[in-house]
Amino acid sequence: MSGKQELQKSAAIVRISEEDIKSISEDLRLKLTPEEASAIYEFCDGTCKDYQRVYELTAPTPTVKYPRTPGYRDTQDDSWYYRCDIKGAEKGLLAGKTVAIKDNVTVAGVPMMNGSKLLEGFVPDRDATVVTRILDAGGRILGKSVCEDLCFSGNSCTSSTGPVKNPHDPTRSAGGSSSGSGSLVARKVVDVAIGGDQGGSIRIPASWCGIVGLKPTYGLVPYTGIMPIEKTIDHAGPMARTVEDCAALLEVIAGYDDGNDPRQFPAVPHPPYSKLVNDGIKGKKIGILTEGFVDVEEDLARVVRQRALTLKEAGAEVSDVSLPIHMDGLAIWTPVAFEGTYQMMIKGNGHGYNWKGSYDLPLQEALAGAYNLRPFDCPLPVKIVMIFSEYMQRNYQNKFYGKAQNLVQHLTREYNRILKDYDVIVMPTLPAKAFKLPSKEHSVYETLKLELGMIRNTAPFNATGHPALSVNAGLSEGLPCGMMIVGRMLDDLTVLQVARAVEKTFGEKPQ
Repeated sequence: MSGKQELQKSAAIVRISEEDIKSISEDLRLKLTPEEASAIYEFCDGTCKDYQRVYELTAPTPTVKYPRTPGYRDTQDDSWYYRCDIKGAEKGLLAGKTVAIKDNVTVAGVPMMNGSKLLEGFVPDRDATVVTRILDAGGRILGKSVCEDLCFSGNSCTSSTGPVKNPHDPTRSAGGSSSGSGSLVARKVVDVAIGGDQGGSIRIPASWCGIVGLKPTYGLVPYTGIMPIEKTIDHAGPMARTVEDCAALLEVIAGYDDGNDPRQFPAVPHPPYSKLVNDGIKGKKIGILTEGFVDVEEDLARVVRQRALTLKEAGAEVSDVSLPIHMDGLAIWTPVAFEGTYQMMIKGNGHGYNWKGSYDLPLQEALAGAYNLRPFDCPLPVKIVMIFSEYMQRNYQNKFYGKAQNLVQHLTREYNRILKDYDVIVMPTLPAKAFKLPSKEHSVYETLKLELGMIRNTAPFNATGHPALSVNAGLSEGLPCGMMIVGRMLDDLTVLQVARAVEKTFGEKPQ
């Protein structure tokens, strides 16, 4: 034999057969003729070679800059999933600050389970962009904080590691899905934490634990390296005991990620939040959103309204404002969150299709294997999403998802309209103080209501993307009462400044 011979290689994919083509054609009702099927079989030979080449090429993986060991599983504190100790740069805005990372965020070499048995044992090979930025700024990461099962609960009772108790009352919820982050910050175990928010998951634990939590403007903070739920509502942001620390952490993690995250606006600059957060709010116009107080516990509503009115003493103009469509915000969010989550997180193995950016292939593989082997281990709220969304897909295709996204544009313009007249709008973050943690005596339906029944004010701003922050407005019956401050797109600074003014109404130390 002569000439250069091509050696056998391990096939990247099993070669599609004529039987595969026939079967898929029948399933898709394509009515291929035998000649068409034969032609497709021959054509796919070249396509398979392209896939083989993609398999052989090496995609770049982000460099892990700071040494660490895997750490250990913490079984003593209900708010930690995994403990580690990763020291960042010697200098920076976060030098001396300790940080907890929500366990839906990848930290290279440290196990991640996203609150779910489905991912138990998965170890990421990369740091999320926010993790790298925290370490570059001198932060010291002490571990992964517990989050709810696949991040799909506003209560703190669904994580596979067990419930997270409220720091103010151990019989009550710390809020979710960033439950561990909220508890650790409130108990001063760490200085600051990273949370994630698709329907309120930063602001709920911030409200119930009595700390500060900011869902930034959509796209301001890169989501690269964080387990997605639905690309158009995914947010990551800072949680802290003080607005100043919250501003410092935002300043570190905000900014463009070189095209890795399609949620971001290219190269939008952001101000030095930490330097400007203490600027006064004299002359700012604050609207108390009437609809945000509907069906809210009376004592909670009273605490929030009274705290908002005290901002007049800081020179702000405070008055009521009405926007009836706010009452429809949760309904508009629902098809996006349900059907979008099903397509991206479940059928798309966490990442889906149709976007440019950085895909976490090891995480995709882990999810695909888990969903295939043990779909029954999904938490009940996710099973609801799967069943209802599959029903909608089979019977109505993506009609309601598309209409809801169109309505999101209308909802966004309506909030923008009143934010032309007001610098921010305020309302209670949640309709109630911290829920009781469900006990074994609760029915399944009662538990579901406790897991998903608090997001009427928070979810609309995940859909629109406006910056929304929860800050403690005071206590009632010994429990924190969160005030939500919502601002204009990319004006997170004003939101932080108003929140800092709220803190100052207590004196220099927030309640």
